[in-house]
Amino acid sequence: MSNQFENKKICVVGLGKTGLSVIAFLQNHNAQLFALDTRVNLPITLPANIKLCTGKLNQQWLQDADMIVLSPGLSLQTPAIQNAIQAGIEVIGDIEIFTRFADKPILAITGANGKSTVTTLVAEMGKAAGLKVGMGGNIGIPALSLLEQDCDLYVLELSSFQLETTHSLKAQGAVVLNISEDHLDRYSSLEAYRQAKLKIYTNANYGIVNGDDHQTFWDKTMPHAPHYEKIFSISSSSDYWIKTEGKQRYLMAADEKILHCTDMGIKGRHNEMNALAAIALADSVNIPREAIRQALCKFTGLNHRFQYVHCAQGVNWINDSKATNVGSTIAALTSLPAVAGRLHLLLGGDGKGADFSELKPYLNQAHIYCYCFGRDGKTLATLSPQSQVVPTMQDAIYLIKPQLRAGDIVLLSPACASLDQFRSFEERGDIFTTLAKQ
Repeated sequence: MSNQFENKKICVVGLGKTGLSVIAFLQNHNAQLFALDTRVNLPITLPANIKLCTGKLNQQWLQDADMIVLSPGLSLQTPAIQNAIQAGIEVIGDIEIFTRFADKPILAITGANGKSTVTTLVAEMGKAAGLKVGMGGNIGIPALSLLEQDCDLYVLELSSFQLETTHSLKAQGAVVLNISEDHLDRYSSLEAYRQAKLKIYTNANYGIVNGDDHQTFWDKTMPHAPHYEKIFSISSSSDYWIKTEGKQRYLMAADEKILHCTDMGIKGRHNEMNALAAIALADSVNIPREAIRQALCKFTGLNHRFQYVHCAQGVNWINDSKATNVGSTIAALTSLPAVAGRLHLLLGGDGKGADFSELKPYLNQAHIYCYCFGRDGKTLATLSPQSQVVPTMQDAIYLIKPQLRAGDIVLLSPACASLDQFRSFEERGDIFTTLAKQ
C-alpha cells in the first residue's frame, strides 16, 4: 500500500491548503508530480523537481497522467477533468488518499449545516475520554496532515465536494446532519447535491440519520450500505431524542437521560439536534458517557456560529456569519430566544443560486426588520415589506445603531456566501463583531 504512488505520474490540480498537503504527502511516496492551478500568480514556492503550470489546466499533462488528485475547490464537471475521466484516468481527492492509509477508526460528518459544530464536539468527547483525536478534513487541517500524528481516532468534516472524489471511505460512524439548498451554482439540482452527501454512508458500520429530515436517509437497496442505522430526532421513537418534562428538556439515548439541555455549553434547538448526532457518533466508537457529558457541558461553540459577541444597553448582537445558506438562517431564526423588542436581521451576499423563498414565512413577522446587502441583497429584500437594501453590511449597521432599544437583537445570519464583498465568512463575522462593539 505504501508504494502505490511510487514513480506514478500524478497531476495535483488546485494548489490551496489541501493541494499542498497532497503534494507533501505524495513527495514522500516518490511520485512524479505535476502541479496545476487556474490562478496566474500563486503565493507559494514548490520544490524544483515538481513541474508547475498556472493560469490554465494543461490538457496534455492531464491526459498523460496515471492519476489526477483534484482539490475540492474545482468541479469534477470542469471540461479538462471530464476529458481525462473519459480517457480512463482515475480522478480522486485527498480524502480518498487518506482513507487508503488511515488505520484507526474514522467518524465522518457532513450536512448542509452544523458540520463544524458536530465535528468539533465529537472530537472534544474523544479527548475527554483520553483519546488522541485527529480532527480535520473540511475544518482545521487537511486530512492527510493527520496521518503524521499518532491518533487513536479520526474525526472528519467532509463537504459534498470532497465526497464526490472519495470511494474507499469505511467510517465507523457516518452522519448526514441535514439537507437544504446549497452550492446550486455547482450542482444541477438539490438531488444531485444530496446524492453527493449520501456517499458518506458507503461501507460505514453505523449510518446515523436525521429522523426529522428524510432526505438524510440512504436508499436501503444501495450497494455497500451501512451495517446499522441509528436515528436522531425530536421524536421519542428514535434512538437519540429530546424528552420534555414540563419545562425541562433532556438529551436522551433510548431511555437514558444523557444531559439536561440547559446544561449544554451550546444553546438553541438546532444545537440540541447537533448534540444528539454527536452522542450517536461517540457511541459508535464506545466513548464513555461521562466523557460525552463532560464535553457537552464544556463546549461553548465555534466562532461565527450563532455566537453572542456583544451585549450593551439591553441589546444583544449575534454573529452567525457561517450561515451561508437558507437552511442555516432558518435554524438561527427558530433557535432565537423570545425577542422582547425588535430583531434586526442582516441578510445578503452571494446566494450561490439558491431559492430564497423558503425564508419568507420566517421573515414576515411584525418584529423582524431586514437589512439586505451584497450581490443578492435586492432579491432578499423582496421577501418582506420590512426590508431595506443597503450597499454593504457596514452600511446596515450604521443604519441600525440609532434605532436600537433595550430588548432588541441584531443578528448577522446572511443566508449567503461572503466572497462577493469579503475574503471569507470569518472576515465578515469579525467586522460585524468590531462594529457591534464600537
